[in-house]
Amino acid sequence: MDSDHRRNKLHAAGWVVAGGAMFVASRVWRLHLRDAEHRADEAERTRDEMARRRAVEERLRIARELHDSLTHSISVIQVQAGVAEHLARKRGEEVPPALAAIAEAGADAARELRATLSVLRSTEEADGSGLGQLENLVARARSAGLPVTVTVSGAERPLPPEVDQAAYRIVQEALTNVSRHAGQAHTSVRLQYSPEALTVQVDDEGRDTGSSTEGRTAGPGLGLLGMRERVSALGGRLHAGPRDSGGFRVQAELPAQAAS
Repeated sequence: MDSDHRRNKLHAAGWVVAGGAMFVASRVWRLHLRDAEHRADEAERTRDEMARRRAVEERLRIARELHDSLTHSISVIQVQAGVAEHLARKRGEEVPPALAAIAEAGADAARELRATLSVLRSTEEADGSGLGQLENLVARARSAGLPVTVTVSGAERPLPPEVDQAAYRIVQEALTNVSRHAGQAHTSVRLQYSPEALTVQVDDEGRDTGSSTEGRTAGPGLGLLGMRERVSALGGRLHAGPRDSGGFRVQAELPAQAAS
């Protein structure tokens, strides 16, 4: 009897040990599987980020090449227009209005292209752009004669770098567009923080150029096109257009976390 009892106890203990070993093995396997899934997700995210970075770098390279070639062509046009204007005056002839318009348009285009190049050649990650520089941006706009007010609502908090930078660039481009298309119209900048998103809204009270956004699609930062690309890349939403009460509105809703 004692022998059978001992065998039963050993048998039961064996099952307990086996069950414990199976539990530990199962737990280790689950942890290993979870770690493998995490590494796979991280590899996928890293691959996507590298692909996006390469795409951005290639687009910037193409933009720079186009800019440089256009700058050369416009410079040639300016020189030729200037020579023709000089010869006409030297001969005592009246300078044709079309010639003067060509020279003036060339000068304007050259200024815009230089501004575009300064943006393209700046390294955004290194230029300190972000909402921390918003006060300086607004101060520069005010010194240029643009009346700007800033309102912040919600609980301010640190944002992902790409969201922080996009918000700053949207305000920067919107203020540039106001200066270009609405003169010294009063402009309000509103930042609204929520747990899920940051809403950036820029309203001006100027006279709009029309019922569409066509008048505001060009500028140093490629205007509304650049805004839409920034917001879309982060998984956000952008609305831009004339206000019912007059003027123009740019409103961007950016997720609190950048899209992976």
